[in-house]
Order: sequence, then C-alpha cells, then structure tokens
Amino acid sequence: MQKVREAVELGGDQILMQGGLHPDYQIEWYEELLADIKSHFPQVNIHGFSPPEIFHFTKVSKLPLRTILERLKAAGLGSLPGGGGEILVDRVRNEITRGKVLTDDWLDVNRVWHELGGRSTATMMFGHIETLAERIEHLDRLRQLQDETGGFTAYICWTFQPENTDMAHVPKVGAFEYLKTQAVSRLYLDNFPNIQSSWVTQGLKVGQLAFLYGANDMGSLMIEENVVAQAGTVHYLTVDQIRAAITELGYVPRQRNVFYELIDEPPQPAKAQLTVL
Repeated sequence: MQKVREAVELGGDQILMQGGLHPDYQIEWYEELLADIKSHFPQVNIHGFSPPEIFHFTKVSKLPLRTILERLKAAGLGSLPGGGGEILVDRVRNEITRGKVLTDDWLDVNRVWHELGGRSTATMMFGHIETLAERIEHLDRLRQLQDETGGFTAYICWTFQPENTDMAHVPKVGAFEYLKTQAVSRLYLDNFPNIQSSWVTQGLKVGQLAFLYGANDMGSLMIEENVVAQAGTVHYLTVDQIRAAITELGYVPRQRNVFYELIDEPPQPAKAQLTVL
C-alpha cells in the first residue's frame, strides 16, 4: 500500500504488478490483494499478472481459465501486462524456461481476457537462442490473435539481458539489433496501434532513437523495477528526461493511461508578442 501511495502522490494512475509462480497461493489470495488495493485507491488501474501467472493460477486453484479471469476482473484487475512472452515458439520456451506457460496457452490467456472486454499488452524478449525465423513466428502469432480479438493496446520488445543469469554465456546483442528488430516489428504488426520504446533496457539515447524506428510511446515513469534489474541492466529516467527526449525529436509529449486515452491538458501554443516601435 505504501508503494501504491507513493505512485499516487507522484501523479501516477497505474501500478504494474507481476511476480513469480507461487506454488501455494490460491485465487482467493489474489482476489483479496486486488480488493484491498482498489478499496484504498479506487482511481488506480491495476495492470497485473502476466499470462504465465494467470495460467499458473488455473493449475493451483484447479479452476477454468475463464473463471479465473472473471474473478480477478471482478476483484479489480484492470489490464494484463504482456510479460513472460519471451519467444512464442515452444522449442525456445522449452529450452529457456522451466514450468512456464507454453505458446498456445500464453495466447489463450490473452484471448479469453479480450473476450471478457479486457485489454493487454504484448512483448518479445529476443537475442538469446531463437532464430530470425522464430522471431517472425512470434510476431505472426501476435498478429493473428490481434486480428481475431483487437484486444492488444501495445507491443514492446527488448533484448535479452544475460548478466547474472544461467545463460550468461550468451553474447549480448546491441542497439543495432534492437532498433532493427523493432522496425521489423512495427512493419509486421500493422494491426497494433502502439509500439513502446524499451529505454528500460536500452538507455536514454537508444530509447529516444527508437522513435525513429517505429515507436510512438515511451512507456511509463518507473519508481522501482525488479525484473531486468536482477540481470544487472536497468535504466531510470525522470519525467523531465522523457519529455525532453520526445520534444528533442520534434514530437509533443502527452500523458496517457493504459488504454491510450490522453489524460493531461494539451500544451498551449506560445502567445505571439507584439512589439510596437
């Protein structure tokens, strides 16, 4: 509650909440968590529980996927993050994950959520053991589901951060590969309305360059990050840095919510000054 309050006091309207696959917690534990947050902060959208977590809830609680999602939505879940997508090809998932949801079920979590009127984001984490063909297969599966449901609001890709992982021997791909892959993603996912820059993994300058390679969104201001930071790579930007990066390229920075509705006041044009001689 203290973390949520900190976000609200900074002007935030959303929290991102995801974690591991707890072996014991039943669906009631998560319902209580959501209800507690919404009772204290009804104005905050909870962008929570990645598809691997949702699928895990079905196994622990022994309930159908639709029932799990209906109950979480009723308890206050507002939208789903696209975490745990990695590469949506089972060959890759079987090699780099352990006990995590496979491709069809990852997609089905989003499908059912969209059928319930929910919205979610999609991701791709690349630059490890996948082939270029498998990156395209990943994009194709996302594009097909978006054609079916229209429920994805945005797509975010980022490079694998090998440090401090069991795959530390994998050579780290750089900014060129990131920008090239994002540009291809923008072309392929022509039914996705928004593409986020991954400045969290790439840093300010490459995150800014991403706007010239298909991105139209800088994501969110982060107070705290606990995922890629565990691998040793994380960048933090202030609101002023984000606004300056957008403005420097000639674009107008605006604040939006998770549904891509603008929630700030549009900038006022500079008043012309009249000089009388």
